Amino acid sequence: MTDEVTTGVTRRQLVRRALAMGGALTIAPFPAGPAEAAATVAGSRPTLRHGSPERAGLLAAHLRQLVSDAEAFLAPSPTHPWYAGAVLLAGRGGTVALHRPIGRAVRYQAYDEKTDTGVEFPAAEQIPMTEDTIFDLASVSKLFTSLLAVQQIERGALELEGRVAGYLPEFGAAGKQDITIRQLLTHTSGFRAWIPLYNAPTYEEKLQRIWNEEPVSLPGTAYLYSDLNLISLQLVLERITGRALDVLLREEITGPLGLRSTRYNPPASWKPGIAATEDARTPWSGLDRGLVWGDVHDENAFSLGGVAGHAGVFSNAWDLAVLGRTLLNGGTYGKARILRPESVQLMFTDFNTAYPGDEHGLGFELYQHWYMGAMATPRTAGHTGFTGTSLVLDPTTDSFLVVLGNSVHPVRTWRSGSAPRVAAGNNMARAVAVRPRHGRTAWFSGMASATTATLVLPALDTSSGGARLRCALWWDLEPADVLALEATTDGGVSWQPVPFTTRRDDEQEHPTGTVTGWSERVWFRLTAELPAHRQLALRWRYSTDRLYVGRGAYVDGLRVDGDDRVLFDESRPVDAARVEAVGWTASAD
Repeated sequence: MTDEVTTGVTRRQLVRRALAMGGALTIAPFPAGPAEAAATVAGSRPTLRHGSPERAGLLAAHLRQLVSDAEAFLAPSPTHPWYAGAVLLAGRGGTVALHRPIGRAVRYQAYDEKTDTGVEFPAAEQIPMTEDTIFDLASVSKLFTSLLAVQQIERGALELEGRVAGYLPEFGAAGKQDITIRQLLTHTSGFRAWIPLYNAPTYEEKLQRIWNEEPVSLPGTAYLYSDLNLISLQLVLERITGRALDVLLREEITGPLGLRSTRYNPPASWKPGIAATEDARTPWSGLDRGLVWGDVHDENAFSLGGVAGHAGVFSNAWDLAVLGRTLLNGGTYGKARILRPESVQLMFTDFNTAYPGDEHGLGFELYQHWYMGAMATPRTAGHTGFTGTSLVLDPTTDSFLVVLGNSVHPVRTWRSGSAPRVAAGNNMARAVAVRPRHGRTAWFSGMASATTATLVLPALDTSSGGARLRCALWWDLEPADVLALEATTDGGVSWQPVPFTTRRDDEQEHPTGTVTGWSERVWFRLTAELPAHRQLALRWRYSTDRLYVGRGAYVDGLRVDGDDRVLFDESRPVDAARVEAVGWTASAD
């Protein structure tokens, strides 16, 4: 593989455009969601305030379900709780419609490995979650380092395609001489996932381990997520600016945006308001530290003094929401601007098109159903942290979701997968309504995994020829799932694909009679020429695998015309009553 993208424009061409603009890439803006469109019309970009789901343009029932599903993971999931507690925040536009703490910020004083149980603090000493509880963000910290790097690119102090060794000559040893800044930001440098820097006794020896580290793959030929990328980027930023990373964070991001609860190395006075993490002891931890509470959990970040490019930032849900709102605003919040809009678009642009499934902007991950759930689109950006944290931003609907949990409390081995994040993402996506194209309701496939849902029209006589299906179609499917239009002439014993055409601005053929993936969450007009038969029945079949789902599919305005008469029209009650729906529902949203 090479560094070329497959869309007809190479990454080098993209970057040349970026450098010609002083480091920022000019691309077409994302289609605005309703809230974003309203802000644009008003001539301003929103700042955040609490408000109702209705004010945010969200469906209250699905936000309530988001909380209920999150609370379920406080119980054994399946053997142990996924987290001791969490803070949930969701909103759209300038409105935070959900800001809810659940569970406990501090519950356990230790972990008993012999019985695989947590040793709880006395009830009076346990600390409940609050809206303002501060979390060790773990790898969500990488977003702050990436923002700082893009700022330096924007200012011309750093080149996206510049070689890291051009800024840090020591870095160029052991086959790393051609690694670029972009490859650090997109995890295509060839670094392995991590190395135990904490075993090196001095700071200088830790750096020497990085200098001596050999790539495990040729730079630019594979994706491999690595903490070493952002630690290296930290060293570049500190070298070119002459400022430590925590100073850069304070002066360039948290200070201008007023993020008063976001910093490295929180003071001891903050400890009662911080969620505890792990009873860190070997063998499950690299260091014997006991209960980690108020200090960074990551061993390498701890050994680097708490300030590291890959981990170490502490923050709360509100501050992360402000950061997310800033990026959705194009880099501005209130009177502060931390990036130009073109630079924000660069962070949300996929540079990893050669590695499907590992879509990545500059610092941000893109289109990752495994934790974004149905919020995932090719334009949805986010990141997770090992401690149980996550941030998801969807520019297509102007929505944002923060899930902060203490999922390594009391021990990292209790937590598996990202089910609470996926459930939250699914509910948040469902909270953004899809309005019917015609009338009051449309047929909705639902969002169940490992299922097949069918919507079957009654058998029709199309034997005179020239019959055509017309309807409106909306779909947003996880790429492994499928929506198929099929026909039967033997009473349902066998079904055959029906090719169709969709049109919005341009016409697109679907010769296999199926759609999958993302359709920009807009309605399309569908037409299909139908075979001639005296007993032809049509169905929509929505099939999902057991892992993740998208927002689902909607069908509206079903109508079949013959040469000289209407064969079926769901707007007629007598026809609508003959539709057989299994798994599909008539939905107003």
